[in-house]
Amino acid sequence: MSLVFPHTFVPWFRAVAPYIHAYRGETFVVGMTGELVAAGKLNAFVQDLAILHAMGIKIVLVHGFRPQVNEQLAAKGHPERYAQGMRITDAVTLDCAQEAAGQLRFEIEAAFSQGLPNTPMANAAVRVVSGNFLTARPVGIVDGVDFVHSGVVRKVDATAIQKAIDIGAIVLLSPFGFSPTGEAFNLSMEDVATSTAIALQADKLLFVCEVSGVPENPSDPDSPIDTELAVIDAQRMLAAQPKPTSPLDVGFYLQHCVRACLGGVERSHILPLAVDGALLQEVYTHDGIGTMVVDEKLESLREASSDDVAGIIALIEPFERDGTLIKRDRTEIERDIEVYTVIEHDGVIFGCAALYPYVEAKTAEMAALTVSPNVQGQGDGDRILKRVEQRAKAMGLSSIFVLTTRTMHWFIKRGFAQVDPEWLPEERKRKYNWDRRSQVLVKKLS
Repeated sequence: MSLVFPHTFVPWFRAVAPYIHAYRGETFVVGMTGELVAAGKLNAFVQDLAILHAMGIKIVLVHGFRPQVNEQLAAKGHPERYAQGMRITDAVTLDCAQEAAGQLRFEIEAAFSQGLPNTPMANAAVRVVSGNFLTARPVGIVDGVDFVHSGVVRKVDATAIQKAIDIGAIVLLSPFGFSPTGEAFNLSMEDVATSTAIALQADKLLFVCEVSGVPENPSDPDSPIDTELAVIDAQRMLAAQPKPTSPLDVGFYLQHCVRACLGGVERSHILPLAVDGALLQEVYTHDGIGTMVVDEKLESLREASSDDVAGIIALIEPFERDGTLIKRDRTEIERDIEVYTVIEHDGVIFGCAALYPYVEAKTAEMAALTVSPNVQGQGDGDRILKRVEQRAKAMGLSSIFVLTTRTMHWFIKRGFAQVDPEWLPEERKRKYNWDRRSQVLVKKLS
């Protein structure tokens, strides 16, 4: 029997809760490479999808089958042929693709049916729906190369897919499409997933693939992964790189993420299949694990509004309980909401501070400076402090001050100096709690 440790489980579950609320009822299109299946990771991956489904997320799963088709070709002694990053699908390759797709669909549907006790699939009862949801057209002859039975998506039957996911089914799409005359075309998983996400105006497109994401320095594959990339920066990166032809190329999945975002999908992700639980980590943690491509940066530093009251209260409550912050009356926070600055990511508030001016003394108190433990050490406190200083300067003030009992050194490192409580403006001095013995720290604004 496994042990559950409340001191770690409870804070973790509370940290996850905002994402559970945020994503309930949203639509995710997940592109899964055939390499994931070949690596023996299908069952664990399907269990993670079942967890997302149980959390109220609508899912369309698109599978790839590159290594499975190659295996079939090798068994028949037929060569693999590619051009411009696309497979050339002759008659033999088309037969192999159909065989591989049939086998993979069988394995995926079987995995979703494994309601074994003591596993994430227990009591899941996930229904999988497949069908001819895609209309395709041939790639044709490009630069003298005839791609024969290779195709691209012409149309996605978004209405039929939407009806299926609305009744609680997971829709499974293979990379095959048919022309109006019934001719079959071999498609790429990436094209199918991207086209489907755009047609559904999905909230997320997620590729679970061979690469870990997009490196911060594309010329150095070993550089850290860029966890969040604006579309404009992704476009600039693609323009500076040779046209991607291999799934291992930096721009191979990135080009589809950009296309999806430009087509109305809010966020597109590139996740490593090598990491167990990558899908869950990306969806339910602040920084995720791969690269997320967005139209604009999701992190926002701004002045608070009345809609932020609940988020601020949830953020500061743990620090009030342990005595780091003085408990504030909830009606006071709501009344003074315009003095707060917040930093949010993906709709969740991770930091805040309030600025109470004493105009006659040309100073202001910065109070309730708080950063969530989940993101401490990432510079959010410094960004909030800088924004508060800017607000104080705009008011024509010459300094800001803080009262603290536990974080004195953090402020001193950022240019604050300790003064006697007698320095405080008269109005603030009357409210000073001499029993608490808070340190008073002042920073002059240049």
